[in-house]
Amino acid sequence: MRAADYRAARFRAALFVVALLAPGAFDGIARADEEDNCAAGDQTVQADFPLPRVAAALQQKRLDIAVVGSGSSTLGAPSGPSKAYPARLEATLSQVFPDAAVKVVTYIKLRETAVDMAKELDHIVDATKPDLVVWQTGTVEAIQGIDADEFRSALDEGVEALRAKHVDVVFVNMQYSPRTEPVVAIDNYADVMRFVALQHEVLLFDRFAVMRHWSEAGTFDLFSATKKADTAERVHDCLGRLLGRLITEAEQMTETSGKDVH
Repeated sequence: MRAADYRAARFRAALFVVALLAPGAFDGIARADEEDNCAAGDQTVQADFPLPRVAAALQQKRLDIAVVGSGSSTLGAPSGPSKAYPARLEATLSQVFPDAAVKVVTYIKLRETAVDMAKELDHIVDATKPDLVVWQTGTVEAIQGIDADEFRSALDEGVEALRAKHVDVVFVNMQYSPRTEPVVAIDNYADVMRFVALQHEVLLFDRFAVMRHWSEAGTFDLFSATKKADTAERVHDCLGRLLGRLITEAEQMTETSGKDVH
């Protein structure tokens, strides 16, 4: 492929991902079957580290979570906020912990980088007082070709800032799209997030691996450009439930791990 053709292909792919980040963009996902789609992603979700502050909050019959990052946590249409994965996460955790008041708020900006978000975390935590921050990031960096070391430094700084505020952290990495995989270097940034998560003992919800597994297994058709909003809602419902399961397992690890809350 000539350099000019490659740049043009990358630009078209970037536009597609930007559209995917926008409200209503998941309308372009077609359902592969009518079975339990969420279960197909179970093998990619594993709690490697505890969430001591989440456990402490639940002992007080409450749990406050802030979802921060770029726009892929949203859905379009009037019912979008109630169908997107943060709302489904809240519903899932409310069912698992019926005696606790679970609240999930979102702080989302389209095309926001990790560098930008790291600068705002102190303000977000002061305003929302969360026990847990779910930080989704990586896609914008891949589209813009931001230096991987700069991305890693922003994640390091963000985790340190949140830990200083006595807040647990869960990373959510980028969405998977078979359309953009050949021309956007998503894997590089996914690897950075995995490295930082291990280094800081931060949970990673590997959304990229979950969605790639769904695509390869035929659970969801993530390539076809159809207009089925109900599929978008099912995808978000699955993501919310799987993320809820990850948080629940990590909370249950806390007592046996001996992890202290500082």
